Amino acid sequence: MNIRHLPPLVSVIIPAYNAEAFIERTLISVLDQTYANLEVIVVDDGSRDRTAAIVKDFAARDERVILLQQKNAGVAAARNLAIAHAQGEFIAPIDADDIWYPENIAKQVQLLAKADSSVGLAYSWSIDINENNLPTGNFRASQIAGNVFKTLLCHNFIGNSSATLIRKNCFDKVGGYSTELKAKNAQGCEDWDLYLRLAELYQFCVVPEFLIGYRKIQGSMSGNYSGMAKSHSLMLEDFRIKHPEISGTLYRLSSSSFYMYLARQSSNVGKQGKTLYWLYKAIKVDSFTPIFRYGLYTMGIKSILKIASKKVREIWLSEKVYYSELPKQNKIKERRTKLTDLPKKQLSIQFKLLVGNSLHRLLLML
Repeated sequence: MNIRHLPPLVSVIIPAYNAEAFIERTLISVLDQTYANLEVIVVDDGSRDRTAAIVKDFAARDERVILLQQKNAGVAAARNLAIAHAQGEFIAPIDADDIWYPENIAKQVQLLAKADSSVGLAYSWSIDINENNLPTGNFRASQIAGNVFKTLLCHNFIGNSSATLIRKNCFDKVGGYSTELKAKNAQGCEDWDLYLRLAELYQFCVVPEFLIGYRKIQGSMSGNYSGMAKSHSLMLEDFRIKHPEISGTLYRLSSSSFYMYLARQSSNVGKQGKTLYWLYKAIKVDSFTPIFRYGLYTMGIKSILKIASKKVREIWLSEKVYYSELPKQNKIKERRTKLTDLPKKQLSIQFKLLVGNSLHRLLLML
């Protein structure tokens, strides 16, 4: 008699706080995966909106959906609660406003299941999407795999917390997501911190396809960048203490790269003063590598010109009194790139892969 074996169970974990605007879309993308053997654990982290009610409606229609609730304790605590209740062989985190494209879990499981136990994590490529699930044109793509610790310390090439599949038994060795960052009012790098602790002990593998939709909303992207910078600094200091053998140059490079990232985010939402501040921080911590980044010049010149232009209008055109009543002049035009347009970005993708691979090989030699 032949016994049909089910494929490994995957535990999807979703922390949700006041997520009523997008939790439905996220759940639909999860439940529509071509890989069906899932349990979907949503942790309502003390929401004050309809998040729990929406999840309960899904749970009533699909037994794979499980709702847990806790008082507001932060994203790390919510993910840890979900992991503690997970029954799957693999853990698949996704944030409550992101989406997966249909084959994401199937391809990650296929890759990780055939790898040996030294490989603890698989990740996929991601694209930025807007509130309408449309790609904005920005993306994260990398072919970095194997022993990735030094490269990951330098920059978070995975890019977000919704792109990975992790063996559940790895958490037994590295622990869960850090709740100490929230306690220090420094949230933002919990996923990066976990990836680094995993990379200390395990190898990574990659599905080189765009299978993650990482939501970026212009109206809510101001963000607590100071808190994120503090989170990165605390995380980096922890690993500096654990790994004194690693050159201080790498830690400085990590800081300057992160400040450049914060400058880019500030520029994207029209915060020109903040853009210049983070560019200054990048140069201050590492006076060498930022000068080879074209973004230093493009963002710097753009911010200076816009600040100067605003001052000229206020002084010479007497617009200062009425400025707050006028529509924002620097409003970012929404780019409606289709997912099928991504192959047209092959030059950008190949350049990004080339730079990432070159850096990875260089760091392996150090």
